[in-house]
Amino acid sequence: MPRSDVDPYLTENWEYSLYIPHDPRAVTVSRHTLRLILALHGLAYLSDLAELLATELIGNAVRHTKGPAALRVRRTGNILRIGAWDADPTPPAPPLRTATEDAEEGRGLALVRTCSDEWGWHPLTSTGDGGKYVWCELAAAA
Repeated sequence: MPRSDVDPYLTENWEYSLYIPHDPRAVTVSRHTLRLILALHGLAYLSDLAELLATELIGNAVRHTKGPAALRVRRTGNILRIGAWDADPTPPAPPLRTATEDAEEGRGLALVRTCSDEWGWHPLTSTGDGGKYVWCELAAAA
């Protein structure tokens, strides 16, 4: 039986999507939007880490593709999933096992792999014409 003193907006499942243009400034907009969403749902304590991860995912979508992108944030149970969609079906570069200062690529996903509980990617259609979705998950306290 649910507790009556717990605000349902803080514990219910939810999902937000923010579609962004191919513009480097969209990374900042995404980061600020994510912070507001987390504060609204009582997850502000995850903001710093979630913003870092979202910045890497959306930054990659904007930097390495030519079309629009989207930030998707979803809470299901005690899991917070942060994802980035872009129109390019090309798989993301594998994360480096050990990121070096002079590495040109792979450091962002190495950070995502290290700082999240899970991460992955998948094409959005079997033919690849729907782009890809790169995501990571954090455990969120109830």
